[in-house]
Order: sequence, then C-alpha cells, then structure tokens
Amino acid sequence: MSPVYDVDAVVLDIEGTTSATGFVVDVLYPYSRKRFGALLSERAAEPAVARAIAQVRELAGEPDADAARIEAVLNGWLDEDRKATPLKTLQGIVWAEGFARGELVSHFYPDVLPALHAWKAAGLSLYVYSSGSVSAQRAWFASTPEGDLSSLVSGLYDTENAGPKQEAASYRAITGAIGTAAERTLFLSDRPGELDAARAAGWRTAGVRRAGEPYYEQGVGDHPEAATFDQIHPRGE
Repeated sequence: MSPVYDVDAVVLDIEGTTSATGFVVDVLYPYSRKRFGALLSERAAEPAVARAIAQVRELAGEPDADAARIEAVLNGWLDEDRKATPLKTLQGIVWAEGFARGELVSHFYPDVLPALHAWKAAGLSLYVYSSGSVSAQRAWFASTPEGDLSSLVSGLYDTENAGPKQEAASYRAITGAIGTAAERTLFLSDRPGELDAARAAGWRTAGVRRAGEPYYEQGVGDHPEAATFDQIHPRGE
C-alpha cells in the first residue's frame, strides 16, 4: 500500500518528476541554443542578462570574455547538462519568450496535473524547486496543455534564490520562506542526492521513478518510491 503523507505543503521538482527530461533536452535546449547569440548581442544591457553574463565570466574564469565566447561557454555547459545558475537564467529568459509567443508548450506526464488539481483542492500548498530558473518555471506553468495554471503553485524556487539542490541548507531556506514546518513538507524528485538533502533538512520525501528517465536505473535510494503521482497520497485527499 502506498504511504500517506501527513503534510501541508508539497514541493515539486520538474525535470524527470512532473515532466519528461527528453522534452527539456530535445526541445527546450535546442530552442535556447539557437537564440543565445541574439540575446547576448541585443539585450546585454538588461539587468538580468548583464548579471548572468558577469556570472558566466566569473564561473569560466574569463573576465574579458566577449559575447561570442560567452555563447560558446553556454553551449558547452548545455552539452554537459551543467546546472549553472547563469545558464539557467538565460535559458529562462529565452524560454519565457518562446512560451509567450506560443512557440513552446510545457510538458507534463499525464498523471501529474490531475494530482496537482486534487492536492490543491484538498488544501495543500504547492511549490516548485527546480534547477531551471524562476522565470522558466513561471512560463512553464503559464503555458501548459491546459492553459495558464500559475495559480496552482504558491511559490517558485531555483538555485539562485534557494541554493544548490543537493545541499540541505537550500531546503532549510525554502522552509523559512514558505513558513511551513519542515516535517510538514513533502519533496518529490527523481534524484536521490536531492532527496537526501531534503531529508537532512527535516522534510518528508518521495522518489518519483519513471521508466525511461535518466535516474531510473539508479533508483531513489532508501526513500519511498512511486512510479506515478497516483501512488503519492498527501494528507487531505
């Protein structure tokens, strides 16, 4: 029998958990790769872009890198699937525009949105904590196959406003921000390192293990496991 979690809040990972990694890698990554050049040349003075450019130079150890070199660094990080904050920031800006223009529609596994609607209706607060930037998360939920579902989530967290996903301190920071006790918070992710960090911060955890996802063979360690959201039962359902 699937466990019942006596919690008040559910925090969602996106890639590999609510949504297919393949969609991100095969659709969103190429979309951003094609548009980095124009973004860096045309909008470098915008505060968010300028801050990300400075972060790329710092992480790459190249303080004088020009736009062409920065684009090359970003594409190299894409090839490595590196979770670098400035990469995610710039991707988020590009993707938000694509979603707004209707060129992109977000992907969810078929069991996810019905569960989120039910959990929300049952009085649970829903949050997102993803390596993708907050702007990308916001666009993701605003451009679903069901339309704008932004109202489903009460807060969005990424590696910039919360911290790295495999550090317990990041989850403690989110606890402080959302005002829900750690032991009343459930985290859903496909990555055991993230689940370990959340548990170390006092959160409840459930590993989402979907066939075909990159972490499927690795498993979710000693965390409770679910193949779909149908097998996860937070309090209030």
